[in-house]
Amino acid sequence: MGSIGWSWEQHRFLMYQCLSLPFAFLFYFLAKRGHLSLTCRYLFVSAGGSVLAVITMGIYSTLLFTSTLAFVLLVCCVDHSCIHTWAFVMQMLWQTFWHLLIQYREYYLHEPVSIRLFLAVSTLMLLTQRITSVSLDLQEKRVVLTPSKRQACVTLLPLISYILNFTTLLGGPLGSYGQFITLMEGINLTSPPSPLGVVFLKLMQVLMLEWVRFYLVYFLKYLIHDFNPGILYGILSTWCLGLVLRIQYYSHWKISECLNNAAGFGFWEDSSGDYFSKWSGLSDGDFWTTEASICMSQFARRWNATTASWLRRLVYARHKHFPLFMCFGFSLWWHGLHLGHFVGFFTWAATVKADHHIHRNLFPNITPIQRKIYTFVNWINTQMVVTCIVIAVEFRNLSGLNLLSKTYIGLFPLVNIILLFIILNLNSLEQ
Repeated sequence: MGSIGWSWEQHRFLMYQCLSLPFAFLFYFLAKRGHLSLTCRYLFVSAGGSVLAVITMGIYSTLLFTSTLAFVLLVCCVDHSCIHTWAFVMQMLWQTFWHLLIQYREYYLHEPVSIRLFLAVSTLMLLTQRITSVSLDLQEKRVVLTPSKRQACVTLLPLISYILNFTTLLGGPLGSYGQFITLMEGINLTSPPSPLGVVFLKLMQVLMLEWVRFYLVYFLKYLIHDFNPGILYGILSTWCLGLVLRIQYYSHWKISECLNNAAGFGFWEDSSGDYFSKWSGLSDGDFWTTEASICMSQFARRWNATTASWLRRLVYARHKHFPLFMCFGFSLWWHGLHLGHFVGFFTWAATVKADHHIHRNLFPNITPIQRKIYTFVNWINTQMVVTCIVIAVEFRNLSGLNLLSKTYIGLFPLVNIILLFIILNLNSLEQ
């Protein structure tokens, strides 16, 4: 029982998702065979999400139900031409209140915060994505909802199901409301092929990622035991720590992808590629593709892909002045406004900006052989900068910043930012 308890505590999120897989397969089987009407399908996924929220979060599941109810009332009562502003302000204020409450308990009262509250606030962040995505669709008239007293249940049930869908409740990824409706309506007509094989393969990927993470943690413990104050040693150990933190995200995204695939979601019939590739319609990122990014801007597009797309639509595309810094500034607010978040996200924005200018000024003027060297050096630079960002964001407080300063790895983003200022000054002098 001790080993089982340890596994549960270390992989609580993965275990919740794995325990939901049988219900996702059951939904796919019943819907494909025509045993579930459209209304029953919506009830299945929304009731499943509600039960999952209560089991995993306990009393804190009311955070999600409150947001859902408030948004439904907005849809019924507010003019859809301005609904996004109302929904955005309401949801972000509600989410920020709980983020600040966690900080108050942690830093002022020095009280331990319940893991259920952390999970509820993390899930609330994903709800914010779905609610603001739908509100934008309504305001831009991509989706039309006309709830009346007689047809309120018929109109609002799909909306509630989209928000509380058990396959995306804990881990995403974010899909559009229109895409969700199309999948729910067509699953018994043009149902995708059996997802059993692809789910098994992706579960094996999760196991492989967790195996790599386990041995990286073991390697880090060995390095700490045989501490060596050398600069290269410090950079290597910090990079390994950053990779451990990133692998945790890749595992979570892949298991969420499995859960959606098991329910029949995420299959692209018209996409090119093999059978496995066609099941990647709902994905937040792949380990090899993301980690192979050779520059910060490329990594920013690939990391947590559906969230990156949401941020581009919600913030970047809607601001003419300083859109990049506005985008990362909002991401800082959305994540919780911790000190590490301020350092991490503004460093990310500055290094992406530096990457644009360095690449534009340097890349066209070098030979093919030099470009290969430049690509390799840029990949190493990307790995080091991303490591700094992840540690700052994940540690959230001064401990992460102290670690970066002691191991000298923090010099990498600093050099990028200095190069950015040099290039901007040279460009201004030329003009």
